[in-house]
Amino acid sequence: MIEGRALVVTFVRLKLALVRNGVRQSTGRSAAFVGTMAVVALFGVLGLLGLVALRGHGNAADVAVLLVALLALGWAFMPLFVGGADETLDPGRLAMLPLRPGALLVAQLAASLVGPGPLFTLLLVAGAVAAVAGGGAGIVVAVVAVALALLVCTTLARALATANARLLNSRRGRDLAILSGLVVAFGLQGINLGFSELAGDENGDFGVVATVADVVRWVPPATAIEAARAAGEGAWGTAALALAGTLAAWGLLLVWWGRALTRLMTAPDASTLRTPPDDGGRRARDLAWLPRGRTGTVMARTLRYAWRDPKSKMGWVTSLGMGLMLPVLFAAQGNASLYNACWVSGLLGILAYNQFGGDAGGFWLVALTISSPRDALIELRGRTLVIALIGVPYTCAVVVVSAAVFDDWGALPGALGLALTVLGALLGVGAVTSARLPYSVPQEGAMKNVAPGQTGQAWFGILGGTVAGGLLSAPVIALVVWLNASAEALTWTALPLGAAYGLLVAWLGLRVAAPMTAGRLPEMVGALSK
Repeated sequence: MIEGRALVVTFVRLKLALVRNGVRQSTGRSAAFVGTMAVVALFGVLGLLGLVALRGHGNAADVAVLLVALLALGWAFMPLFVGGADETLDPGRLAMLPLRPGALLVAQLAASLVGPGPLFTLLLVAGAVAAVAGGGAGIVVAVVAVALALLVCTTLARALATANARLLNSRRGRDLAILSGLVVAFGLQGINLGFSELAGDENGDFGVVATVADVVRWVPPATAIEAARAAGEGAWGTAALALAGTLAAWGLLLVWWGRALTRLMTAPDASTLRTPPDDGGRRARDLAWLPRGRTGTVMARTLRYAWRDPKSKMGWVTSLGMGLMLPVLFAAQGNASLYNACWVSGLLGILAYNQFGGDAGGFWLVALTISSPRDALIELRGRTLVIALIGVPYTCAVVVVSAAVFDDWGALPGALGLALTVLGALLGVGAVTSARLPYSVPQEGAMKNVAPGQTGQAWFGILGGTVAGGLLSAPVIALVVWLNASAEALTWTALPLGAAYGLLVAWLGLRVAAPMTAGRLPEMVGALSK
């Protein structure tokens, strides 16, 4: 058995070696790591200095407590995004090694403290404590509070990751990560709106913040900040109670983590004990409504990718969710307009910019079936039809619902016509960028959507395609502006004209991209195989 200090040192060295070797794989990864560390250090130091500047302010303790609570919430969500991405923190990889759960737990906890996340947390927690602590004894308690808050955060993340390790390494777990990312995005925007409202309060009333802080200060690890504050003011009973609460929470998390670790290392994986029922016939019937021939086959394959592949699903969920969220946010900020629905069609149209990227190295199988521009046209048409199949009804629904909520039915034809124009233009441009600037979407890493060395190509395609789509939409934009300014009685014509123009641009884009795709198959296979 490998025990104690040697195992801790081994895990920390392994974590450092994994980080070092990952950075050395390519120049892009090296630049990304250096950039990440620079951003973490910059914002961490700025946060620390900002909190220190609050020292002596009446609401400093409230801000510090809420900040640490938000940090803990962020650590609770971390396993959904990075669980299983670090070999030192995935217990499933260590099940066959002669390691005791207790020693493995300590070693994993030590490895968890290495990285940009713990550094950022340490800086902010230190700033939060510095904003409220005072006196010699208070400083001693503050040092203990910083350590406990950091340990509670990291232990919470590891306990959740271990308890859900098999789920997080499965397709359902990655789907859960995608859904949680959308929830987090909505939550962050809600917090942003809340702080904006507070900042805009002319009376400077922070009563709501103080009320929330009064509750949160007794929720670990925010209790560590309360202990530092109370010790600085000489309230030793409160300080002792807050520290005891933090220690108790850490202890309970360690017990939960230890039991989950033991269960994971000893219990069999239920997914290997039974064979899922064969429902291929049902799934085939579910897609029987699609067109026959190659177009229907391509559409069925694309729909299955959108449902089964985590990266494809992430793109769809992000576009649908953000497209709906942005108009709501604009309305909440006092900028309600039906034309904000163009964000929906714009984000859905971006899905067409790299239609072959999800195939990655498997694109050569598709390339074998393309022997002429007509074959390429059918392939591109099937993929584009899937986006239109979902994007057109969704865009129409958002515009109609917005018109009902804002009671602005007069702007409906112009807004919907313009939104359909934008969607059609981006679909046409996306067919061309998919053939001209394809890039591989790697399967590993929840947040890694571009293969190393292809970041510039991806950004050029996205930005160039967006600019081209805007230019192609310019005639309808000008028409809608002119109708609203000079001929309101004819604004209804913007809907059929915009829909027809969007359909025309999408069709022309497919016609241009088809011979380009057929002629560039070797280059595309090479780019997508990286």
